[in-house]
Amino acid sequence: MSGSDAPLEKGDTLQLDITAMAHGGEGIGHAPDGRVVFVSGAVPGDRVAATVVKAKKRWARAQLADVVDASPDRVEPACPAAARGAGCCDYSHIAPAAQLGLKRQVMLGQLGAHTRSSGVLEGFDPAEEMTQRALEPGTGWRTRARLGVDSAGRAGTRAARSTELITDAPCAQAAPGLLDGLVGEGARRFTPGAEVVAVLDGDGRRHVVETTRAQRGRRVERIDTVVEGGGDVVEHVLGHDFSFPATAFWQAHAAAPEAYAGLVEKWGAGDYERAVGWDLYGGVGVFVPFIAAALGGGRVETVDYSPAAAARPQEGLRDFDLGRHNRKVEAGAADLAAPRLVVLDPPRPGAGQEVIDAVAAAAPERVIHVGCDPATFARDLSSWGQRGYRVRRMELIDAFPGTHHFETVALLQPAHSGPRGAVSERVGEV
Repeated sequence: MSGSDAPLEKGDTLQLDITAMAHGGEGIGHAPDGRVVFVSGAVPGDRVAATVVKAKKRWARAQLADVVDASPDRVEPACPAAARGAGCCDYSHIAPAAQLGLKRQVMLGQLGAHTRSSGVLEGFDPAEEMTQRALEPGTGWRTRARLGVDSAGRAGTRAARSTELITDAPCAQAAPGLLDGLVGEGARRFTPGAEVVAVLDGDGRRHVVETTRAQRGRRVERIDTVVEGGGDVVEHVLGHDFSFPATAFWQAHAAAPEAYAGLVEKWGAGDYERAVGWDLYGGVGVFVPFIAAALGGGRVETVDYSPAAAARPQEGLRDFDLGRHNRKVEAGAADLAAPRLVVLDPPRPGAGQEVIDAVAAAAPERVIHVGCDPATFARDLSSWGQRGYRVRRMELIDAFPGTHHFETVALLQPAHSGPRGAVSERVGEV
């Protein structure tokens, strides 16, 4: 046990009171010397014994050794794979009723850390005005999964902070039938070193394909082998149909596309002088019908780099005035007609300054920004603030139950667009 006056070192064991949850799913405690200690597997309200695995000048990271006194929000892990060490459901040991509140505190912390001097929250208090909801179901919600394959050809979920695979237990996120016969005892074997993509599409059909294992932080979309199904999935969102390869991006939670599309149409609606909308990082174009509806008709320009998502025309979008651009968003805005409404749903690293500068230079009246990482989302909001935009609406959507992940959606408008109360009333009438 490390003494209160001794320097904190790797291998020391501490008793810590866990007071909050950090972005990334670790509990936060404080060492006797005042350093912040991040403890994986800890829950706010726990008193734990934890062994230091990394010690820095201002913080340390520790591995949970024992729960001395359990938080009232601690439960038995709901995910068999997570209980075996998989990194899939890192909130699996936290009571479902407590998860949304913890995610809210994480988001508020990131906003406080990144947006203070930008002005983007001027007139908007997220602690009081940010709405929140958790999508149902809370388990069995994932309709697509990427699995690793070990040297014996067994598919599984990767262990937390490791390339090792958990091949003998399924993840609780998987929708019923998604992983049947793919993971666990008696499961089929695959090409060692490959990745397996499994999808249950909107028609209830399962597709299983093999693809080359991606480099860390990258996504491989080329299908090497179709194992089951046709490889092309079909999805339906509020009366609109989409078809695309199983490897293309689509929201994981069965209820997520309709949730986001509904906000796009509701928050995006207004009286526009020119009916042009941009759909950035648009994927297969799921937001196109709802941007068009918000505009009251007009043209939608959708931009996405993914060949699997954006290169194929969608029959369900044939009747829309649509421009499709299969290129990077960073290079995709300069030659488009000036928009009145912009929707952007960037990947985890966020949109970044270059994209936000380009969009702001086009002076849209409304921007709907979807963020899947609270830190990069908060940094993006700060960039919007520096370009004169202000948050008018914000909603946290827990589309990843049982994990530390969530999405946040913000409506932004230029600071000169009028008093905030008038904007609230107008949006509320939609």
